[in-house]
Amino acid sequence: MRIAMWSGPRNLSTAMMYAFGARDDFAVVDEPFYAAYLTMTGLDHPMRGEILAAQSADPVKVAQSLSGSIPGEKPHFYQKHMTQHMIPGIPRDWMADVVNVFLIRHPARVVASYGIKRENPTLEDIGFTQQAELFDHVKALGQRPVVIDSHDIRDDPEGMLKKLCDAVGLNWDPAMLSWPEGGHKDDGVWAAHWYGAVHRSTGFAGAEGELPALHGKAVQLAVAAESAYEKLVKEKL
Repeated sequence: MRIAMWSGPRNLSTAMMYAFGARDDFAVVDEPFYAAYLTMTGLDHPMRGEILAAQSADPVKVAQSLSGSIPGEKPHFYQKHMTQHMIPGIPRDWMADVVNVFLIRHPARVVASYGIKRENPTLEDIGFTQQAELFDHVKALGQRPVVIDSHDIRDDPEGMLKKLCDAVGLNWDPAMLSWPEGGHKDDGVWAAHWYGAVHRSTGFAGAEGELPALHGKAVQLAVAAESAYEKLVKEKL
């Protein structure tokens, strides 16, 4: 089985990769199109040079790797993808051959978290509209995409991960609930900038509190993302 997990940034996506990476039967890959995305857009992200040096920037070769042999000869392959990376020119044909899952989070939480790491994010940076568009693309392929909310996972990790495994036809493995402190061997090179909190963790953080208070442009950004978020909320597990 190959699972493509689609989310924007600051969305529990790394913790989910660690959960699947804790299983003996899964290989994982971390944001394989990141270097291609930076090359094609020219964007200046944190650690841009290191990312371009660490990954292939050829989107065709990256796509082929997602459909080719699974690393470590594992039976299953978990692919952590950022929706904002799927710009025109990034192949999508391989998506027909994977189980596509969409990981969502309330825009206010994403905007508040992203703003701590990178100033003045745009709607394109946080991936909500791209996530909704990719959801429609997967439906057009004839698939019934799975949607899971990071808030629900934080509230009940075991219950929601069991639901997710059942939805994709995978056996439950309690190893998914914990991982070693300090990161995963397959972390992207950008982990040094983005993954501090999850590197200090050994499992999912507790339930989230009230929505964060936003101010100024952050309010407008969260509002702009709401319609895409609400579209997928209706479909969640």
